[in-house]
Amino acid sequence: MTAPLIRPAADAPLSRRVPDLGALELLLAVARLGSLGRAAREVGITQPAASSRIRAMERQLGVALVDRSPRGSLLTDAGVLVTGWARPLIEAAATFDAGAQALRDRRDSRLRVAASMTIAEYLLPGWLVALRATLRDTAVSLHAGNSAVVAQRLLAHEADLGFVEGLATPEGLDSAVVGHDRLLVVVAPGHPWTRRSAPVGPAELAGAPLILREPGSGTREVLDAGLAAYGGLAEPLLELASTTALKAAAVSGAGPCVLSELALGEELASRRLVRVAVEGVRLRRDLRAVWPAGTRPAGPARELLSLTRRETS
Repeated sequence: MTAPLIRPAADAPLSRRVPDLGALELLLAVARLGSLGRAAREVGITQPAASSRIRAMERQLGVALVDRSPRGSLLTDAGVLVTGWARPLIEAAATFDAGAQALRDRRDSRLRVAASMTIAEYLLPGWLVALRATLRDTAVSLHAGNSAVVAQRLLAHEADLGFVEGLATPEGLDSAVVGHDRLLVVVAPGHPWTRRSAPVGPAELAGAPLILREPGSGTREVLDAGLAAYGGLAEPLLELASTTALKAAAVSGAGPCVLSELALGEELASRRLVRVAVEGVRLRRDLRAVWPAGTRPAGPARELLSLTRRETS
């Protein structure tokens, strides 16, 4: 008989309520590989140890995370949500490790990066890990915020290089396109928009209460511009500054949300969210590296800019 899950006390220290990074890495491996055994081999532990670690994490969180069967291991609904929350933690830990190692090696070289949320969450961790392979002595700090905040930090000389997602280069900055992205409109299964045969048009999208990023974000800028001719966006259903929070609200069935395709791979693959066809609205955008106008990135900033162009070409 399976032991009942015990909900951790809400007043327990955070370290006793949040799983350790090793357990979260294992859960992400299970989600990606669909097998507890293969996940165990990938992280370098035995399958019994992996099973024990998953059970301990389930007891710690008070929810079941993995359904085990002879055909493999599948995440429960709660497990899918937890992996979505775990991924930015693991990516942040990789960034932290790269920065901490650089600090240990030598402290007289630094790179200050400011990036809007989608790039900070889904692209920069890989770029910074790759950068560390060539610049081991460079200490990297990353500040994540919306595109307006990135521009402010660069103009205040609080960052050496920035990355934004929008329709144009912010005022006072020069830029180089390092990639492309598109926004998707997604809803939970069962939403009326999943049963329609015709795409959602711009007027209908403009009039619908949506779950949106805050003003100043690149996502909001693209939507505002695309729907300006149709009266602009209706009053948002929810306005949130976190990609994870937006996805969780949409998964719960609160309403349609608009997010970068980069952020939605797992939710679309697992059918926890469904893409809605939209026509007549420009939802593509450039991903730009930015720096103060009249200057050129130098040193580690130049190396990172060069790397991003190679990675996205």
